[in-house]
Amino acid sequence: MGNFSFDIVSEYDKAEMNNVFDQALREIASRYDFKGTPAELDWLEDKKGFKIIGNGEWQIDAILDIVRKKLSGRGISQKVLDTSRELVESNLKASKEVPFKAGLDQDKAKTLTKLIRDAYPKVKPQIQGEAVRVTSGSKDDLQAVMTLLRGRDDLDFPISFTNYR
Repeated sequence: MGNFSFDIVSEYDKAEMNNVFDQALREIASRYDFKGTPAELDWLEDKKGFKIIGNGEWQIDAILDIVRKKLSGRGISQKVLDTSRELVESNLKASKEVPFKAGLDQDKAKTLTKLIRDAYPKVKPQIQGEAVRVTSGSKDDLQAVMTLLRGRDDLDFPISFTNYR
């Protein structure tokens, strides 16, 4: 009986984020209610997030909604957006930095391993740096773990599964 495994990671596809950025820019440019306003979407340093610029909070929220729609249209979790930063208002303009969440820190990894251990005692989760390796003698158990984690709306970070063997 062989052992099967996969890794749980928290990362995002940079190429897909480029697509989301381009699509959102096109929609912002074509929207009548944004004409003649400072509505804009820009990259944060190293393309690790978006900078949203607008007239005020309502416009920032409208642009964020566009970004969220583009994410879901490409099958990317909205949890990749860290919207916790404060809105900055100056010179009749508002801006908000929205970095992307990536990487599993120890706390997130421990949360995942505890969830897995509680639900599936036969499955072995192990923290390995920025990933959690999950091993089991049964492929069905691994599928069940993936289903369990995909269904958890209370996780405030995106997860994906890699290295399935």
